[in-house]
Amino acid sequence: MADLSTTFVTFPAGGTIGTATVLAVRPLPEGAGAGVVVDTTPFHPLDHSWPDQPGDTGVLLAAGGEHPVTDCVTGGVGPDGEFAIGTDIPVRRGDETWQWLAVHVVPDGAALEPGTRIELRVDEPRRAALSASHTGCHLMALALNEALADRWRKEARTDGLGHPDFDSLAMDTSRIGLDASTDRYRLGKSLRKKGFDPEGLREALPELADKINARLAGWLAQDATVRIDTPGPELTARRQWVCELPEKTVEISCGGTHLHRLGELASLTAELTLSEDGSELVVVTTPKRA
Repeated sequence: MADLSTTFVTFPAGGTIGTATVLAVRPLPEGAGAGVVVDTTPFHPLDHSWPDQPGDTGVLLAAGGEHPVTDCVTGGVGPDGEFAIGTDIPVRRGDETWQWLAVHVVPDGAALEPGTRIELRVDEPRRAALSASHTGCHLMALALNEALADRWRKEARTDGLGHPDFDSLAMDTSRIGLDASTDRYRLGKSLRKKGFDPEGLREALPELADKINARLAGWLAQDATVRIDTPGPELTARRQWVCELPEKTVEISCGGTHLHRLGELASLTAELTLSEDGSELVVVTTPKRA
């Protein structure tokens, strides 16, 4: 592996096309093909520690032909030279003793030798769909926090708009899909101890959904700008989603991809369901692009 502490990435600014030099081609476990590592990429890899947004797909173009990229994952090389991808990585992303890499999964990387110059092209329609869902997910979280604000009986950590941050405090899993995002929240003893009161939540769900969807519609109508702030091009850089909402400019830590303006969405709707035993709230947020 070349001396590379981290892959440089251009997806935070919306990059979908780029050129790069192949640094390494590694066989992947269980016959999954080959993992191609380059110096700079527009591909967004699945984060092994918080796998909310799937990796990009697309193609790598070299003199020898076209190589389909079926996935892009986070990889790493440890201090003793061990190579690992995804959940096989034993440390959190950013550990300074590891090299951090975007690994492009291709069926056959035999023709992509180190030193080869290639062109990288992300599947743009798929990226756009994931970006819409991810932006919608963050907006829903802010609207959900506001709608649930009067259910807190103790002081709690607040979000960028000053409301108790239910989304962060109760979050179990978040998954970004092509058509919607799905967020699952735990409503157990731990959350109650922090001050959240779930009494009567099931009966209140229709009213809560109406409040959330009205807030989302209002934000879309304002066509606020969206961007990703990053201190540098490194894959390991700590990036922030920034949205200039009418009330206030809000920042949320995020490593994914996003829209550039809220006006790119024609609508955004959230559907709330509560598990039978009341221990889990599930919110599915569906964007419709303009």
